[in-house]
Amino acid sequence: MQRKSVFVPVLCLLSLLVINSLSCAQTLRPPAYPLITHDPYFSVWSTTDKLTDSPTKHWTGKAQSLEGIVRVDGKSYQFLGAAPPAYRAILPTGESQSYNAQYTFDKPGNSWEKTDFNAKGWASGQGPFGDTPEAKTRWASSQTNKEGIYIRREFNYDGKSDPAKLLLSINHDDDVEVYLNGIKILTRSGYLSEYINLPLSQEGQKALRTGKNVLAVHCTSPRGGSFIDVGIVTPVSFSVMTPATQTAVTVTATQTEYTFMAGSVNLMLTFLSPLLLDELEVVARPVTYLTFTARSSDGKPHKVQVYVGVAGTLAANTVDQRMVANAGNTSGLHWLAMGTKQQPVLEKKGDNIRIDWGYAYLAVPQQAGTQLVPGSINELKNNFVSKGIVTAGKEASGPASDFGLAASISIGSVGTSPVQKHLMLAYDDLYSVQYFGKNLRAWWRRDEKMTMPVLLQTAEKDYSRLQQKSRVFDDKLYADAQKAGGKQYADLCALAYRQAISAHKVVAGPKGEVLFFSKENFSNGSIGTVDITYPSAPLFLLYNPTLLKGMMEPIFQYSESGKWTKPFAAHDVGTYPLANGQTYGEDMPVEECGNMLLLAGAITGVEGNADYAKQHWKTLTTWVEYLKKEGFDPTNQLCTDDFAGHIARNANLSVKAILGIAAYGQMAAKLGDKATAETYFKTARDMAVNWQRLAADHTEGRKAHFDLTFENAADTWSQKYNLVWDKLLGLNVFPKTLAQQEIAYYLTKQEPYGLPLDSRKTYTKSDWIMWTATLADSNTDFQAFIKPVWRFANETPSRVPLTDWHETTNAKQVGFQARSVVGGYFIKMLDGGLTPKK
Repeated sequence: MQRKSVFVPVLCLLSLLVINSLSCAQTLRPPAYPLITHDPYFSVWSTTDKLTDSPTKHWTGKAQSLEGIVRVDGKSYQFLGAAPPAYRAILPTGESQSYNAQYTFDKPGNSWEKTDFNAKGWASGQGPFGDTPEAKTRWASSQTNKEGIYIRREFNYDGKSDPAKLLLSINHDDDVEVYLNGIKILTRSGYLSEYINLPLSQEGQKALRTGKNVLAVHCTSPRGGSFIDVGIVTPVSFSVMTPATQTAVTVTATQTEYTFMAGSVNLMLTFLSPLLLDELEVVARPVTYLTFTARSSDGKPHKVQVYVGVAGTLAANTVDQRMVANAGNTSGLHWLAMGTKQQPVLEKKGDNIRIDWGYAYLAVPQQAGTQLVPGSINELKNNFVSKGIVTAGKEASGPASDFGLAASISIGSVGTSPVQKHLMLAYDDLYSVQYFGKNLRAWWRRDEKMTMPVLLQTAEKDYSRLQQKSRVFDDKLYADAQKAGGKQYADLCALAYRQAISAHKVVAGPKGEVLFFSKENFSNGSIGTVDITYPSAPLFLLYNPTLLKGMMEPIFQYSESGKWTKPFAAHDVGTYPLANGQTYGEDMPVEECGNMLLLAGAITGVEGNADYAKQHWKTLTTWVEYLKKEGFDPTNQLCTDDFAGHIARNANLSVKAILGIAAYGQMAAKLGDKATAETYFKTARDMAVNWQRLAADHTEGRKAHFDLTFENAADTWSQKYNLVWDKLLGLNVFPKTLAQQEIAYYLTKQEPYGLPLDSRKTYTKSDWIMWTATLADSNTDFQAFIKPVWRFANETPSRVPLTDWHETTNAKQVGFQARSVVGGYFIKMLDGGLTPKK
């Protein structure tokens, strides 16, 4: 696959000329480029190699448009984002405006889809229809309504739009049939989780007539959950601005830096989200800096102005939500804020949604030549192009798709010496998480007197310091990772860093404690999931164990409150952002107990004491007793790889149980309880001996290895990634030769884009590959596992924030994206650093 290198000499040359230089070491082409990365809601990415080739997007893929224009001697060039596609509704969906339709849940008579059908007796209701928060009229799934729903909508078509350019806008859950004037124009099975636009079929184009038309829809939902909305739209064309020529892009742990040529001016744009884990107050601060550095490339002076526009979609879930804005000044800062008029605080939960409460902020230091105004984004942008400044728009509010905030900054007359300006983007969500009925504030807002304008003032004072510290940290992280696992490993760690942190939210708990809630992005939307915490943990063990405790604490508190009464750990504490108790449909008893015990043991190792484990010793004891009884030979249950389905006698899950028991013994020893330590270590070692007997593949002619499940006569295998804790924690429960035997076998099973998860499928989980690779004693073997993962990230055609679940044969995403589990990539950097001090 042909790719464009992101390492070019121009970048290195420019980096030498400006204060804000970044490392030139990274060569990976990311699947998506992190721009704003703070939490599951405040998260904006670019999904194309050129920043101007597509609109910037929330990690879910919905446009959250940031646009940047540089004006050089009166000529404008776009350098940030692209205008999101616009559509005019022929027949609107509920995503853009409300509508009424006729519907019935009973099977209608013949010809119900025809234009002349008499729908007398049908109900009238507002669309969309379904059982989601977006539905205006409730339609329960076909588990209780076997016939599904039948819908009729009349509309007029003026004949002016070209039928060949019309699009069918649709969102359906599950199976749907669509008719236009009695002609079937679409049949789709399965479900969607967002609106898509499909070309109007040839049958649809022929069926469309000038004047009155009838769109008829039948949708069934046999698999639970229901939603249906269908409309017809036509694209709106608009003039495309000349793009600046992008010359380079580099991604480091905390920054993404672009360089451009606009006329005779070199422009550098840097996004800095200073997620420095040794400063909790800074990590929890939802403020990203955009820095613009300009210099003349021809030795002549040039007049330069910069524009940045922020669409209302940054603070909305859907494009039709009404936005309002306000403005203020705080000690040298001029700021604007915008949010939905409705402000439904913590009223939504789920996966593919964006925040529509709280306020997005745009702040600029007060200085000559700076304007900051809200209004119609298109109007403000055109205003800048023609005048070089933005002036107050006519609209005080508007739909999220058009209304927004804009800043124009005069950089002045630019010569060969670099000139630098910056602004800040921030988000105040008012309340972040509901925790067992109590609405909790973000950590930075735990003092009710704290406000975003005050925080912005603090962030502005910290700008230069954080620039410098972030550069130093980025270079050190890269160097440390390269030393641990090589250059390609360092590239992957630099890319994973911000994603792993920003899939969480730092929240102040009921007692003022740090809670660090994860969200299962494009998995199922769960909050505080234990088997998301488990693979994410290495990053936080390495840089700030307090945040790992903040991930584990809700599960401990859930059990210790009496709200969770089972003798094993819960899977989650709810669906983001409502943490009111487990919502996942099935328990993972061995999985979650093993995870919690191993992570408590890892914290003990990295901190050199068992103080945290001691706080929850009674609960840990309950869980280890469960593992002693049920963990060695697991029944038919799910593990963290639940997407692969149920499996009994799972050898890798058994390893987790055995090592969880050993970790408990190790923690007991740290607490001075020698007798308990010896008892649990003996139990674990006895199990490990038996494990080798039951899991070994003794089939003659096969290379020695251990099977997917116990006593399996078939030719099976699996990554025994859980075994890594035997090495990292120095438990020494299994023979050291066992891991190397497995490593040698895995190297014979590699595909072009990685080692499959196990023998059932060719897909894989890249986080588990990192864990498996860390078992290798040889650095050559470690890098042999890393190289295909690097190649996957560099060549995948799935342009989304890094997925951890991909196909090893073609590098395509299978599922999941933007998840925190890529924090597991850092596990190699823990090798040798977790063995408890003697």
